[in-house]
Amino acid sequence: MTTLVMNEGAASKAARGDESKGGSEPVRPNTQKRFLFPHWEGGGNTPPMLSVARKLVGAGHAVRILSDECNRKEAEAAGASFTAWKRGAVRHDKSPESDPVRDWEVSSPPALLGRLRDRVFVGPALNRAQDVLDVMREFPADAVVTSEMLLGAMMGAERAGVPFVTLAANVCLFPLPGVPPFGPGLMPAEGIFGKIRDVFIAGMTKREFGKGTQAYNEARRALGLDSVAHPFDQLDRAERHLILTSEAFDFPSTNLPEKIVYAGPELGDPEWTEPWQSPWSATDQRPLVLVGFSTTYQNQADSLRKVMDALGGLDVRAVVTTGPSMNPGEFPDKPNVHLCESAPHSQLMKDASAVITHAGHGTVIRALAAGAPLLCMPMGRDQNDNAARVVGHGVGLRLDPKAKVEEIRQSVRELLDSPRYRVRARNLGKKIVDDARRSPAVRVLEGVATRKASPR
Repeated sequence: MTTLVMNEGAASKAARGDESKGGSEPVRPNTQKRFLFPHWEGGGNTPPMLSVARKLVGAGHAVRILSDECNRKEAEAAGASFTAWKRGAVRHDKSPESDPVRDWEVSSPPALLGRLRDRVFVGPALNRAQDVLDVMREFPADAVVTSEMLLGAMMGAERAGVPFVTLAANVCLFPLPGVPPFGPGLMPAEGIFGKIRDVFIAGMTKREFGKGTQAYNEARRALGLDSVAHPFDQLDRAERHLILTSEAFDFPSTNLPEKIVYAGPELGDPEWTEPWQSPWSATDQRPLVLVGFSTTYQNQADSLRKVMDALGGLDVRAVVTTGPSMNPGEFPDKPNVHLCESAPHSQLMKDASAVITHAGHGTVIRALAAGAPLLCMPMGRDQNDNAARVVGHGVGLRLDPKAKVEEIRQSVRELLDSPRYRVRARNLGKKIVDDARRSPAVRVLEGVATRKASPR
């Protein structure tokens, strides 16, 4: 798809520079550095970004977050200064109505890719670039750290002559050698037909985003930049691509590109999480099942009701967090089910015998870090791919979000009655926690901020 993937991968992981390795504490620069984080509110992509920003602030650096107005409070709580996007549509809240993609409205992959192209990657690119340039006049950043989806922010950094790093709060969106293409939730290819499958799907994605090449080049020319053959070629100009997941969780690449750095997951709960007090007696020994679907709207209410019906027929304690996009009062009461808008998942997962989820990256990775097996009911976005990795590692099961109540109940029983899922989850969880603890994110960003952008 891009030279990031196709042409760069001669360097092995062992041959990379020290800044991509974990272990010792980061070597602090002699002077404070300035980092600009262009971001868009996409739900699960926000808490990991804020966590990295908070670490940089804790290391003595200045951080400015440029994002939707609805992220102001969280950004300032992380110790960063904040500027809202000025041009184009700006989210003032996290309601479904303000979601720029509204992916629950489309069912075909090409239609969804088109929305992402026109509403996130390419369509707003010039507006994003101009806002980045405006902010950098008052906040001259040493490095730009942006969502891997904001090509326009990368374009703005390039125009300013400032090095930029992409930040992925999930598995890599772009093709990696030997890894199934992002989207359908496929297992690694086996044989020639599997490889043909991967080439076909990657090609379809490239073609859909390639329809925005003319518009993207018009934006680049408006900034005095050269044209590119494809919008994704912008990614080749990044200094590094930080993937905020555990390499142990991901499917292994046969030839990992040099710029890709697995920076480990961010395991903390979101700032808006409410305190937790169990409604059950401390002597209650029934297994605890945690249910956490998306914090953003994905039309998940029907699936959640069926999950509650399934749990209502089991001898378990269940905690269901609806997230801010749904009202707990919309769901019927069950004697053994406690509903709330939010709760500290990291705390509850330590005691959970199973976690039922839409398979968003944050929920999956925190569950595994706690050693809890998963029942995944993916609804789109990165969720199919996370669920595939859960199944591939043998740490859980996957069901269609339209699965019947009895199917859900049987899957929960299997997770509770089969120790192998918990044993594997605990083993994988140890590696995930270690990867999080040894995260090289701060060191990599400090290294990028001490040098000028690569020559073009």
